[in-house]
Amino acid sequence: MPKFLRITLARRGVSCVAELLEKDAPRTCAAVWDALADGPLGGEAQHAKYARNEVYTMVPRFAQIGRENPTVTPIPGDVCLFDFAGGMLDAAFKADQGIDADDGAIDLAIFYGRNNLLINGDVGWVPGNVFATIVEDLAPMAEACHDVWRSGSAGERLTYERFDPDIR
Repeated sequence: MPKFLRITLARRGVSCVAELLEKDAPRTCAAVWDALADGPLGGEAQHAKYARNEVYTMVPRFAQIGRENPTVTPIPGDVCLFDFAGGMLDAAFKADQGIDADDGAIDLAIFYGRNNLLINGDVGWVPGNVFATIVEDLAPMAEACHDVWRSGSAGERLTYERFDPDIR
């Protein structure tokens, strides 16, 4: 039976539903699903600087998964996980995100438009694990994500939680 996530931009009041890609990314899906057992994961929403049409949040590192179903060219609707070891993130960024004492972090990201390229000026290519695909409400989420780009992310939270489509 498929598993689903609800992904929400809280201040903008917009959510979408993503289906886990358990066949393509079983370790990543299991790690995310297990991490959500005690409730939602999320944090301050950020819009990508380099990747283009990406909104993400950083959460404490809940697993070390390795690469699985990787991409550097995500498409609209892709949901990706990036596992950053402690030394990979800039100290000022870690302090800004409140993860400076952590041994790395997990970046949970959604991609809402085309022509994305996962390259970072500091470290080069940054492959992400595609572990889910948005199956409901991509268009309103894309509009809200674009507004994060145009209007700013201050005060916005991006959250991920388990979702049962039979209980609405």
